This record gives sequence, structure tokens and C-alpha cells, in this order.
Amino acid sequence: MTSSILLTGGTGTLGRLLTPLLRDAGCKVRVLSRHGRKSGDGIEYVTGDLLKGEGIGPAVGGAEIILHLAGGPRGDEEATRNLVRAASRAGVQHLVYISVIGADRVPLGWFKSKLGSEQAVADSGLPWTTLRAAQFHDLALNVVQKMAKLPVIPIPGGLRFQPVDSREVAARLVELTLDKPAGLVPDLAGPRVYGMADLSRGYLQARGKHRLMMPVRMPGKAGRAYRAGENLSLEGAAVGERTWEDFLAERVR
Repeated sequence: MTSSILLTGGTGTLGRLLTPLLRDAGCKVRVLSRHGRKSGDGIEYVTGDLLKGEGIGPAVGGAEIILHLAGGPRGDEEATRNLVRAASRAGVQHLVYISVIGADRVPLGWFKSKLGSEQAVADSGLPWTTLRAAQFHDLALNVVQKMAKLPVIPIPGGLRFQPVDSREVAARLVELTLDKPAGLVPDLAGPRVYGMADLSRGYLQARGKHRLMMPVRMPGKAGRAYRAGENLSLEGAAVGERTWEDFLAERVR
């Protein structure tokens, strides 16, 4: 049976991986974007703005499933609530949301916004599924690339990550989207835990570069949360296969 799916955030890192996977699975895929794009290759693009509440009604019309990936530095919770209201009116059968590990534990604005979006989905009255994933390798690469431009790299003590490959997250989301609504499912994290120094050393080695590293202390509640590993999922998580080293070998020349 062909499913009609609305994908928000379909032009981002994860969305660009998901659109062909869903299309190849036989789904009718519609992508909601703030900027107009030409439809093609079996993908329909529609224009709308979740935060402003513009164009959402027509976008959700006829969609059986919504896969909500869109996010930004601010306004995620409000954007999600706007989407949820339109989805409820349209009678959507399954709402799938991608969140982040530690959404309910790390006292930073972005994590709190993700938790607010999770609650909006759970309170929507719609059948729903939420997956919390670790930070992607792509994000870790962006961070260490910028830090490697400094003559001395600051290394926050106790800051650890469990980066996961975005392709593995995309594959898991396809499974969840085409399955029955399951509520909050087990987290998806990478196979290894790395300190910030480990990530930086791996990148520098792959690039054949050398930098001095200086330990620094991350202050406040956020620092305590990271040192306690609140952004990690060490028990009960689904674990990907691709390591940071695998990712660097492919992406860094």
C-alpha cells in the first residue's frame, strides 16, 4: 500500500537522505520548505513556514503520515505546535518526530526546545512516534573543523559525545515511519563514546595537522550535566555501526 508522507526539514542533512529512501520504498513524498523548489524525481515540494504558521494547511492536506525533522536555533516548540494543530485538523494517521538524546536532562535552550516539541507531539491526540538520536558525525565534524583553525584548541573537560552516522538515523526513521505508531522508542546512538580531545585528535590526524590542546572547564548547570553524561545513552539504546574513524576515513581527505 502506498503511503502519502509529508516531510518537514526535507532539505537538511537528514532530510536529503530520507527523501530518496522513502521514495524508493514506494511512498508519495511531499517536502515542506520555506523556499520554493521545483518538484521532480518523484518528490513534490510545497512552500510554507512552520514558525509563522504559513502554508501548513495545504501542505498537510491528504498526508497520511508526517515525518517532522525541521528545527532551528529558536522557535522549535512553537513551530511544532503549529504543525500539530494542522495535522489534527487533517486527520493525520501517524506523526513521527526526531529529537535528541538528553532532551529531558541537559539544561540548555536547544534541548529544552526539543523537549517542548516532544511534548507537543505526545499531547497532540495523534498516533505518534519519537526517536531521540545522538549528535550526527556531520555536526561533530563541523565543530572540530572550526576549532582546528585556532592555534590552540580549547578542550572542555568531561565533555563527551556518542556521535551517530546520519545515514543510520535515516534508515531507522524509515522503519519507524512505515511501522505502527510506537510512542517514545529506544534512543539511537553511535557505537563509541569520545571525549572532545578524541574527536579533535582523530580529525587532525586524518588531515595530517597538529595543534596544541588546552583543557578548560565548562561552567554552570550545563557543564555539570555534560560531565555526568546526561547527553549520552549508555544503556538500552540502539547502537549504530559506523564509528567516528569510519566517517573521517570517508569524508576527510
